[in-house]
Amino acid sequence: MKAVVKISGKQYIVSEKESLLVDLLPEGTKELTLDALLVIDGDKTKVGTPTVKGAVVKAKVVEAEVKGDKIRVIRYKSKKRVHKETGHRQKYTKIQITSIK
Repeated sequence: MKAVVKISGKQYIVSEKESLLVDLLPEGTKELTLDALLVIDGDKTKVGTPTVKGAVVKAKVVEAEVKGDKIRVIRYKSKKRVHKETGHRQKYTKIQITSIK
């Protein structure tokens, strides 16, 4: 069984016992109860308007703060000998889907 859920303005396709990285959630969040936008069960597909009635996805937080890969940003002006290099590491929350009902 798979479902499409919306977390922090982004949509994810999830299945049970799957781990995924989402944008940083507020501190102190232990469990999430999410409404499903779409549910896929074998050959049956239910599409919600905007959510599927009775479809609930539960998830638990595995790690509160995980750093992503470093992204290097280089600003460069040709023929001026000017360049500046900066970096950025996005923070994520690692969650695990416990059940889809």
